[in-house]
Amino acid sequence: MTGAGDEPGARLKAYEGQPAAVAGVGKDPVNLPMIRHWCEATGDTNPAYEGPEAIAPPTMLQAWTMGGLSGHEGRTGAYDELMTLLDEAGCTSVVATDCEQEYLRPLRPGDEVVFDTVIESVSERKTTKLGTGYFVTTRTDIRVGDDLAGTHRFRILKYAPAGRPRKAPPRPRPVVNRDNAGFWEGVADERLLIQRCAGCGTLRHPWLPGCNACGSLDWDTVESAGAGTVYSYVVMHHPPFPAFDPPYAVGLIELAEGVRMVSNVVGVPYDKVRIGLPVRVEFLRYEEDGTATTLPVFRAVDALGGEA
Repeated sequence: MTGAGDEPGARLKAYEGQPAAVAGVGKDPVNLPMIRHWCEATGDTNPAYEGPEAIAPPTMLQAWTMGGLSGHEGRTGAYDELMTLLDEAGCTSVVATDCEQEYLRPLRPGDEVVFDTVIESVSERKTTKLGTGYFVTTRTDIRVGDDLAGTHRFRILKYAPAGRPRKAPPRPRPVVNRDNAGFWEGVADERLLIQRCAGCGTLRHPWLPGCNACGSLDWDTVESAGAGTVYSYVVMHHPPFPAFDPPYAVGLIELAEGVRMVSNVVGVPYDKVRIGLPVRVEFLRYEEDGTATTLPVFRAVDALGGEA
């Protein structure tokens, strides 16, 4: 919903089209070690990302432009000025909302990346469930020499937090689409289904329309036994959200079948979760507003085989 009486709006709009970075240079050339780290983290085993003819995964486009803690040369003051104006208008909180990427040329090890970033748009004042604020979109054009390799659009909401609602909002429900519907149908039946490529037999999670190992679009499923270990984890403290009760542990669970899945670790205090902790799937069912939802969570199992 668009807010009325948008006094700062005209000042903010003046930043549209202003550069946020000019002739920025990637801190490192495109390189195989970073490609390997990325593929290991995402579980992507596509052979196109290995060997002497390797290309970088297209989704790494933004990674080559990141400035880290020390930032980039070429950064202008326009973006910082815009953020300061939004802070002064009471929009002191920020959340990333979405990004869009367009790939025009593959990046290969040794490519030196340069980029320009522009403040593409600042919305009118909007009222959201988080609060009232402005959507700010930046566009980064990424080049190798004179060739445009890709474009990355990044959008944030800079907002003034709304007051605490009188009634706690419902727990967010999983987003179900045509690619993952089979997984959630299995969960509703308290079955943990893993997608399996019908071409090469590779198991994969999350569910995808095609195999990232051989490219086959045909697949079936196998049912997981539900046993696994904590491969990695984080403890969520912030931001607080009334539907949850932080702190709580979110784990990257490595199932016995070899795939990894993100979910809550339960049955043990959050500060006792450790890498390698044995866990077993448990199906949590809750009902709100007349709608039942089932979620897979992972309960800690102690060394004797009993529940922690």
